[in-house]
Amino acid sequence: SPSGPAAGRSEAGNSASERRVDLLRLLPPLKWLVSQRWFQFAVVLPNLLLFLLFLVAGVFGSPVGSHNIVIVFVWILWWFLLISIMVPFASRVWCTVCPFPFFGEWFQRRALVSVRATDPKRRESNADEQGVRIGRNLYFGLNRRWPKRLSSIWLQNLGFLALCTFSALLLTRPIVSVLVLGGLILLATALHLIYRHRAFCSYVCPVSGFLSLYAMTSMVEVRSADADVCANCGDKGCLAGNESGWGCAWGIYPSKLDWNNYCGLCMECVKTCPHDNMALNLRPFGSDRRIEGYDEAWKAFIMLALALAYSVIFLGPWGTLKDWANVSESGQLGGFLVYTVVLWVGALLVIPGIYGFAVWVGRRLAGPHEASAKQVFLAFSYPLVPLGLLIWVAFSLPLLLVNGSYILMVASDPFGWGWDLFGTAQVAWTPLIPQWVPYLQVLLLLLGLVYALKSGWEQATTLFRQNRQALRAFAPIAVVLTVTVICFFKLYAG
Repeated sequence: SPSGPAAGRSEAGNSASERRVDLLRLLPPLKWLVSQRWFQFAVVLPNLLLFLLFLVAGVFGSPVGSHNIVIVFVWILWWFLLISIMVPFASRVWCTVCPFPFFGEWFQRRALVSVRATDPKRRESNADEQGVRIGRNLYFGLNRRWPKRLSSIWLQNLGFLALCTFSALLLTRPIVSVLVLGGLILLATALHLIYRHRAFCSYVCPVSGFLSLYAMTSMVEVRSADADVCANCGDKGCLAGNESGWGCAWGIYPSKLDWNNYCGLCMECVKTCPHDNMALNLRPFGSDRRIEGYDEAWKAFIMLALALAYSVIFLGPWGTLKDWANVSESGQLGGFLVYTVVLWVGALLVIPGIYGFAVWVGRRLAGPHEASAKQVFLAFSYPLVPLGLLIWVAFSLPLLLVNGSYILMVASDPFGWGWDLFGTAQVAWTPLIPQWVPYLQVLLLLLGLVYALKSGWEQATTLFRQNRQALRAFAPIAVVLTVTVICFFKLYAG
């Protein structure tokens, strides 16, 4: 049965009527590629080798962040590509190539490419080679179920917030990045030894948490091509696995998938479907429009709080605040504690409190209605998803345009040892179109506000029967969203 974060949650979608184009049928070479058993191994292996290079560089390379590939490629190039291109245009495609679960998943499956299928008529829990049969596949390790009380993204929320509290260290100290990235791959491996499937990815990985939130906006999705075919399918290979592939590593039922949040695009369901009924759809931006639980709503609040904090610290003129955040350089432990308390209280209490108050005022203004407080709160939390994503793109843009020349430098000299592999090690630091950065940021913020207001109004008209009620209910939230964007205008454009 489904065991991922989406298990037990609503499977009814609110975007089924949107237009879709199946890329697998439009582009036969793409269909052939993702149908090959070696596909995921072929895309993960280069990324794993690059990841190991980063770790080696972080340990033995230059301690100066701008001269070390682990800092420049991970926290400038990778972050920009992830938040600005991968997520909005390709959903959780990073999960397709992510090296974190590589070793643990290999131990679970004892295979890099091939499939271990079992006889579905066997009822014994222990099959050949002392493995455990789950569905129609044979796995190794303890394969325990993840605890139900932890089946949410709260661990990811708190873990991400904790890591981001030390963001100044991550951005300046290569050895700190090594400890964090290396620690994540060790933790992923350990959890794969204990729990079945990708429990680490579903419930623990801090990167996975914000990917699940912003994947709702993405312009691609994995879905069943024909729901009737799935309804009459007795094989359920997409969930249980078969001789063609592994069952869903995320513990969800792909044939009923109508939500991007917890699909890691591993493409096993494309291989295992006996009816060739899985599709990789191109769709409009922001097609998934629901928040299912408070854990997801708080992820949106945390991401907004972090975007605000980072904009103040890294792009603002307040040197004292920068010193407080970068405690390893300034040594101001007291200031760092103040910064940490303000960040955590703001992310977990103040911003949600302001939003909750606006929801409460809107419900009172709307008059008698049938929507519960939880329904309204979660529905009106969704506008923070497209707005938050575009705020993060606006924040990340100057990181690339201003510091992009470092990418060319460290590509030729990844360890900071004086190499010049590609003849670009001596490229001077040259910001790219810095005069255009504020205008581009304002444009992105305005676009985010438009999507937020549009999606919020759609939520309001769904919850409240009359447009007058919907307008009154949504008005306070619209004010909060607008004021939020104005604050970022002030930070980015003065």
